[in-house]
Amino acid sequence: MAEQQQASLSSRTYVVGAGDFEFETVQQNNGVATMVRFKLNDTSYGPGDILLVLDGADIHFHGMIGVVDDDQMALASDPRGSLLPATVQ
Repeated sequence: MAEQQQASLSSRTYVVGAGDFEFETVQQNNGVATMVRFKLNDTSYGPGDILLVLDGADIHFHGMIGVVDDDQMALASDPRGSLLPATVQ
């Protein structure tokens, strides 16, 4: 009989202020970043958690963290609702 996989049924949200968020655009659409690479400063977050970038009450990026490498650099994507400019900061 195959082993059952253990999976978390919930994710956590990593919240960052837009003014403090440093990122590299990996993919963009119409001048906004749809996939970003960033330093994940809190090691308790990881793949499957959510990145939320806020400017006051305005959401600039809301996407799932997909990959975190050994240097704590993470990828997250927001293919539809991103307001982050497609630039390297």
